[in-house]
Amino acid sequence: MGHRLTAALKLYYPQVLNWFEEITAPIVLDWLERWPTLEKLQRARPATIEQFLIDHGRRDADRIAQQLAEIRCARPAVLDPVVIDSCRLNVQTLAGLLKPLHASIAAYDRQIESVAESHPDYRIVKSFPGAGPALAPRILAALGTRRDRFADAGALQSFTGIAPILQQSGSQRGVRWRIACPKFIRQTIHEWAQHSMKKCEWARIFYQGKRDVGKGHHAAVRALAFKWLRILFRCWRDGVAYDEALYLRKVRDRLLPKNILKAS
Repeated sequence: MGHRLTAALKLYYPQVLNWFEEITAPIVLDWLERWPTLEKLQRARPATIEQFLIDHGRRDADRIAQQLAEIRCARPAVLDPVVIDSCRLNVQTLAGLLKPLHASIAAYDRQIESVAESHPDYRIVKSFPGAGPALAPRILAALGTRRDRFADAGALQSFTGIAPILQQSGSQRGVRWRIACPKFIRQTIHEWAQHSMKKCEWARIFYQGKRDVGKGHHAAVRALAFKWLRILFRCWRDGVAYDEALYLRKVRDRLLPKNILKAS
């Protein structure tokens, strides 16, 4: 439906596609409901448009000023009233269909949030960097509630599709990514690892280390996800939240004897 909305706007009102990044976002649907044509938009008072943008979450004054300037200077893509009227009706119909869909998605999101927060393992998953409101429920669903479901971290890594597969034929050996796995769960863990780098310094350093030795972006993210799953499994099995300070201390203690031996 978003593609149909984009196609219709390109015919008579293409400026909207430049002013907004996500064409099916609520702000765009409200905009098209209020100003379905460029002509009607240009008759509106700038203060009214500015207040509309502020009410819908726009806070960048420079960006708002730029958009108001572009509205003043905009030229219609077509002047034929038949084309404009038919496209306007099409756009308003599509926007009218999308708005209830957004309301339904919001209701689902609220229900998912409520169920996730009541889950006994929510505090464990939520303690991990990058496991925000969208990803934490997905990770919980991947784990399930049975602690005996996965014998060890390797079983979890294989189930999620993050663990690679080693192929060997004679003297030839190779590694490829795991295809036979729940694709949405693999995507979930991949996204979580990627988001974790925004909030966890060691995760960023680990990822960059993989890139520095020639790994591609997705391979480096999967390597990070592989590491995160080991930590997640241990916390989930023991019923404890992730403590980054404790984790880094254990890593340092484990590496210290090796560093001492190398120094001697």
